[in-house]
Amino acid sequence: MIQKKLINDTKEAFRTAFHAEPEHIFLSPGRINIIGEHVDYSDGFVLPAAIDKYICFAVKKIDNSDTCTFFAKDFNDRFSFNINEKQTPVPQTWVNYLLGVFNAVQEEGKTIAGLEIAFSSTIPMGSGLSSSAALECGFAYILNQLFSLGFSKKELAVIGQKSEHTFVGVKCGIMDQFASVFGKDGKVMMLDCHSLDHQYFNADLKGFELVLFDSCVKHTHLTSGYNDRRKDVDHGKKGLWEKFPEITKFRDFSVEMLDEVREEIGEISYKRCLYLLKEIKRVEQAAAALSENNAERLGKLLNETHSGLSKEFEVSCDELDFLVEQTLLEKGVLGARMMGGGFGGCTINLIKEDRVEEVIQTIREKYEAEFNIQMKVYKVKISEGTKEYISNEFSI
Repeated sequence: MIQKKLINDTKEAFRTAFHAEPEHIFLSPGRINIIGEHVDYSDGFVLPAAIDKYICFAVKKIDNSDTCTFFAKDFNDRFSFNINEKQTPVPQTWVNYLLGVFNAVQEEGKTIAGLEIAFSSTIPMGSGLSSSAALECGFAYILNQLFSLGFSKKELAVIGQKSEHTFVGVKCGIMDQFASVFGKDGKVMMLDCHSLDHQYFNADLKGFELVLFDSCVKHTHLTSGYNDRRKDVDHGKKGLWEKFPEITKFRDFSVEMLDEVREEIGEISYKRCLYLLKEIKRVEQAAAALSENNAERLGKLLNETHSGLSKEFEVSCDELDFLVEQTLLEKGVLGARMMGGGFGGCTINLIKEDRVEEVIQTIREKYEAEFNIQMKVYKVKISEGTKEYISNEFSI
């Protein structure tokens, strides 16, 4: 029923902002990534899934207008732009995700009419559940549907990624956008970030729940740290390809090959690339574990990933490390790791159903005692990707 409340609140926001009724409602989900962190820009595999936290868009076409107006309910902020003009980034960050999408559509030679859009979200911002991709892909999907632009789902994901690169300045991979567009209820997808081929696996971990613990911290070096890691990795790749030019994809390098260029590339780039090569293998193993309902194996892989992100890729922080270490001490916890770009956000935890409430209570108390921060908790279910919501079409 949470989605019903979100839809009703967004419709009401539309009425208040535009003094009219919306014609369409769209839902664009956030995502979790079970495993495969920071490999989406290194020819790797990732294992994301859309979740039942959404941005809801209430939309009305204004055919005889050249203005597109957004009302962001959660920020109580609005923004308009002329659809016939070339757009450039603006000071409001949330607007740039949308302008970047419009710019990418415009560059493809597509035209749209005027729009009024109000939106609101149940995706917690800054938690690593990718509210930005939901915003980008939701808007791209809306334009594609309402103006019959003819983009494929894959092209919509790429438009979302391009927006982030050009108008927001984060050189993100494709995973977040892909998961938001291609999500399927009850399934995770293994996405090849090189070819964008993907396959679905049942995510039926009977007797276990995926629970997110939000550290409620977001250290300021998230963007700079992310871009620094990319530079470290690129430096390592350069050394690898100079030594082994016959290899076509980064994921096909072996750890032995990496060892051979360790001195040339330096210890930092070595550690970054070592983590990535091991993580890409873990994704394949995790997909197999899911398909075999092997929760214990999946849990061990999550733990290995956290260790790699913390020690080799160095994108964790004290708060995330504390949450993972303390959670793993609890009975009924099979695995825990930080999730997302790092330096804050959530941990993802695989917990036996009958132990969930007790683990939450214990970790909440420990975390507050250590950092004087109240941890937030999100129980998530794997859901459909971006779609238009038709009343009574599916139960929410």
